[in-house]
Amino acid sequence: MASRNVEWTEPVTRGTGNVFADLGFPDAAERQARLRLAYVLNQVLEERKLLPAAAAEALGITQPSLSALRQYRLAGFSLERLLKLLTAVDFDVEIVIRKKPRSRKAARIRVRQSPRPLPSPAMPHRPTLR
Repeated sequence: MASRNVEWTEPVTRGTGNVFADLGFPDAAERQARLRLAYVLNQVLEERKLLPAAAAEALGITQPSLSALRQYRLAGFSLERLLKLLTAVDFDVEIVIRKKPRSRKAARIRVRQSPRPLPSPAMPHRPTLR
């Protein structure tokens, strides 16, 4: 394959690690936290291979809400609601509050998964036929 010389006209800027902050959202930390919680929930649902009706029942939500969660449309999901959904599928959630280090300008909200990772799904999201 022939190589092409491409000249960039715009400078490349390294991101902050939070795409919502990079895009200028005022609630970037909360959006990032909700996204990470939803990701863990979706990983759990993938691993358990539940049909939508069973997954919605296990979480105690409607199937349309489950569909929104699975597609990461999180407007209807508060941090508290996502935390409760994690406990509904037998996950402990621990919240740690501590003073920010002086070396960092601003305090932050951070969601971190346990060092013990969730089992990874064997294949990407596909509907389960049973």
